[in-house]
Amino acid sequence: MNVLPIIAALRRHKAGAFLIGMQIALTLAIVCNLIAIIGPLAQLIKRPSGLVEQNLFLVAQSYVGAPAGQDAATLAKLDSMQMTDLAALRALPDVQDATPVTSLPLLRTGYTRGISTQPAQAHGVTRASIYHGDERMLSTLGLQLVAGRDFVRADVRHGANDDAVAPPAVIVTRALAERLFPHDDGLGQSIYFNGSSAPSTIVGIVARMLTSNPDGVRSIAWNAVLVPARIDGAATMYAVRAKPGRMHAAMAAARDALFRTDPMRVVQQGGRYDMQGIHTFAQVRTWGYVADHFIVQVMTAICVILLAVTGVGMTGLTSFWVNQRHKQIGIRRALGATRSDILRYFQMENLLIAGGGCVVGVVLAIAINLMLLRMFQMDRMPVSYVIVGVVVILALGQLAVFAPARRASKVPPVVATRSV
Repeated sequence: MNVLPIIAALRRHKAGAFLIGMQIALTLAIVCNLIAIIGPLAQLIKRPSGLVEQNLFLVAQSYVGAPAGQDAATLAKLDSMQMTDLAALRALPDVQDATPVTSLPLLRTGYTRGISTQPAQAHGVTRASIYHGDERMLSTLGLQLVAGRDFVRADVRHGANDDAVAPPAVIVTRALAERLFPHDDGLGQSIYFNGSSAPSTIVGIVARMLTSNPDGVRSIAWNAVLVPARIDGAATMYAVRAKPGRMHAAMAAARDALFRTDPMRVVQQGGRYDMQGIHTFAQVRTWGYVADHFIVQVMTAICVILLAVTGVGMTGLTSFWVNQRHKQIGIRRALGATRSDILRYFQMENLLIAGGGCVVGVVLAIAINLMLLRMFQMDRMPVSYVIVGVVVILALGQLAVFAPARRASKVPPVVATRSV
């Protein structure tokens, strides 16, 4: 089809063509940059935690009237209460295993420490999330041991906190081991916490375990250290693995079992995770990424609205031009133009306008992305996002113009030329 008559016709409707072209350009630029934000967030939400999440749930509770203090007798009493809870949970028929924990991936609580490879090193090589548990931590959480050994009961100690004494044995993630010891697997090597002079020996390496803070620095997202320790206090958390298909039964039984051993405790039921309740790890994952989910939903809604408004604008403009050119369409039909000729004319006209808008939109999209890179240190927008955006806009234009163009193609020549 000869595009010169179409261009000549557009020159007589410069204002409408310019406005819809600029709308297309702005829509393309904004949508491409929103997708560049949504894409990494969606990947972030889907990344694995390193745990076997199915059949895993968390019990967070606190004792009422628990002994206070950090003397040996108080700590022994608190540890005895914790061991009684663990024995009750492990004895349940629907429970496969249980371990005390101070945090889990995505929980947004817990310890983070500087990790060094030399004693008393002022600035650590990197930072890592610290996870506490006993000799059943790996089996309960479903962590994959790729080198070395698991914790044994003799490794496990207990106390009020884990800051004073360096743990003799630790297990680290493969990512942390590679970062600390790039020329060795790290097994048997010593690491130091927060500039300490007391060494901790790496006795095992697990495939991966996500940090407790999903919003943390991505370069250390897989840095984790597992410490064999029970932290004694008035509040405790237990990770519990239910037998396959027995999750809900195990959760209900766990609550009853804890109250049977000691009714003087607080275990909230249902609701949002608040450090006092029984929750599946699926709920922990949802709450860990709740802000990211909200951002993705809002930005997706904005993209849909912008595309819908742009599509409606193109449909409206084409409908207006069809009504204006009613007589010209009839004349063309009378001179031998077929319905498909009229349909292709309006589709080509829209394609020229949308194509021009896309050219400007690509420039704007790149400019906005460069601005965001400087202001927020975002990732550079992939070229594929721009290409997909252009294809979507062009396809949307053809879809939006089809109905009014089809209506124009149905105008009878005798009706359109009656007043001629």
